[in-house]
Amino acid sequence: MRVQSILLLIIILVVAGACGPFNKLEKSTNWEELYAGANKYYQEGEYNKAIILYDKVLPVIRGSEKAELADYNYANCHFKTKRYIEAAGYFSNFYRTYNRSPLAEEALFMNAYSLYLDSPDANLDQQSSREAVAAIQQFVTKFPASASYERAMDMLVDLQGRFEEKAYMESSMYYRLKDGLYPGDFYRACIINFQNFMKNYPESKHNEELAYKLVEVSTGYAENSTFLKKKERLEDALGFASTFYRRYPTSAYTGKVKEIEEKAKEELESHSIDLKDYNERLAEQKAQALENKAIEKVEIK
Repeated sequence: MRVQSILLLIIILVVAGACGPFNKLEKSTNWEELYAGANKYYQEGEYNKAIILYDKVLPVIRGSEKAELADYNYANCHFKTKRYIEAAGYFSNFYRTYNRSPLAEEALFMNAYSLYLDSPDANLDQQSSREAVAAIQQFVTKFPASASYERAMDMLVDLQGRFEEKAYMESSMYYRLKDGLYPGDFYRACIINFQNFMKNYPESKHNEELAYKLVEVSTGYAENSTFLKKKERLEDALGFASTFYRRYPTSAYTGKVKEIEEKAKEELESHSIDLKDYNERLAEQKAQALENKAIEKVEIK
């Protein structure tokens, strides 16, 4: 009997809810009533209910003087309910439609801010972060005197930091893979990646470490190279070592770099002797080939 009473109470509550003010309003065909209700729920922070009512009324009031505020509120409802991608799209549409509105500046900032909040951590794909950067740059270009300018620049700095960490993670991945089955490919990838990183992020805290690793991997690359390419690559490695000393004269990595440098110099000296012998033998073979060819011509005559 008690279970039946509870079920009856639940049914009564559901029926009462179905007949509540919002449900009645949602079924209304009076656009003025819907518009007023949507604004009311928006002001009260009932954003999901406001979205439902704005969805019904916005197509009707499109082009009227009431549409501007409704469109902004609609975008902000999505932001408040953490639907950031949708919010960004609606704020962007608002700015394009009402670029002379007093709310245009705020809408463009909120477009950028929504994309910023949706951007992922550094270990994930950064495509949406790049979209956020583009939106922030658009905002600061359009409104350099905005009260939100500093916030926008802080967001930009944070996103650039994520790009930097993502790039550093990629560099670390290549560095780990160099000890795999195909070291030559990853040695070369490391060299290119490290150089690009230091070029793209000249002020990064990781540059000193990567400059040391560049000496290490370039020496390893040279040691694993074919005979005729080894000399040039060893010289490249020694050049990276010289650059390291110039940029980081007091580095904690200096001792390790010197060890690698000495090893590279010994390898280069030994290889230079071998290369000289190789070139001498090659010259002898060419001379012998020419001599044999000349003899053949004489014999034919």
